[in-house]
Amino acid sequence: MKLSGITPESLVDGPGLRYVIFTQGCPHKCPHCHNPETWDSGGGKEYSVKQIVRLIKQQKQTKQGVTFSGGEPFLQADELAKAALTARQLGWDVVTYTGYTYEELISLINDGNSGAAALLHATDILIDGKYVHKLRSIELQFRGSSNQRIIDIAKTREKGQVVLWSNRLV
Repeated sequence: MKLSGITPESLVDGPGLRYVIFTQGCPHKCPHCHNPETWDSGGGKEYSVKQIVRLIKQQKQTKQGVTFSGGEPFLQADELAKAALTARQLGWDVVTYTGYTYEELISLINDGNSGAAALLHATDILIDGKYVHKLRSIELQFRGSSNQRIIDIAKTREKGQVVLWSNRLV
């Protein structure tokens, strides 16, 4: 899989102290994106799932979870879903950022995208939607623009409709 980088400790990419994996490649190319260097799918560095799993296992148990950011994580969903399973074995939660909306992901899954299904299933919190600069606010928790949602995936599955996250994992 292609990654643009890894941040071993972050407090701004989801609840608690997190290990953040930034994927390489993004079809959304949102104007004023915070990570435009991640757009080019030919950039970044190649990692195997085995390497990522090893890096996750080497982390201190003080971390609350792993965050997949981008780029667009759902372009490499199969690999990230496998890494998410390792994180869950450590007792961590999984946060995934995406430029797709939840509804767009469900459409991809319904069209047979098994990787998207696996990653969404392994995700606890989904932060969805493209970054929209005119909706930017530094007051927002874990997101850049007000159109983006912080979705509690377990409750969303249970209710059959989008349920916003309410600090349940903190």
